[in-house]
Amino acid sequence: MNELDPIYHLYLAAVLFSAGVFVVMSKRNVVFVLVGIELILNGANLLIATFSRGNLNGQIFAIFSIVLTVCEVAVALAILLNIYKKYTTSNLDEVRELRNE
Repeated sequence: MNELDPIYHLYLAAVLFSAGVFVVMSKRNVVFVLVGIELILNGANLLIATFSRGNLNGQIFAIFSIVLTVCEVAVALAILLNIYKKYTTSNLDEVRELRNE
């Protein structure tokens, strides 16, 4: 079985990163912003794992980064639940407007 060229991994990482930036910039729902951040970090993790072939340190760093991302999402979802309980909305613009009252 032939090994894939790293260029395909670069393309996939660029697509993931670009899609994540687009979602973060265009959506105002907190859940979609979190998904966009996940896409950005997954693109970066793919690059780290791609360029560390044969080197275990880079792959361990990528797994560590994934674990940190999962912890970040758990904390962000807890904050989101508290915001939703207080303001009954998850739209970032509405929360910003309600904060000034």
